[in-house]
Amino acid sequence: MMNTKLVWFKSSHSTNEGGACVEVAETPGTVHVRDSKDKSGPQLAFEPAAWDAFVRFAATAEV
Repeated sequence: MMNTKLVWFKSSHSTNEGGACVEVAETPGTVHVRDSKDKSGPQLAFEPAAWDAFVRFAATAEV
């Protein structure tokens, strides 16, 4: 397995005020997600189709 450093991008909806900040890193076949305030903490990994379905749902969900 190739050891590749992930390149993280902070969500455009994240701010420096508050607790809802996420970062995403993409590799072929996997989307990685972590809390931007806890970079060494746990990470989630999704197949791209699952991540796409979640993003589409979150964009239309009423909170």
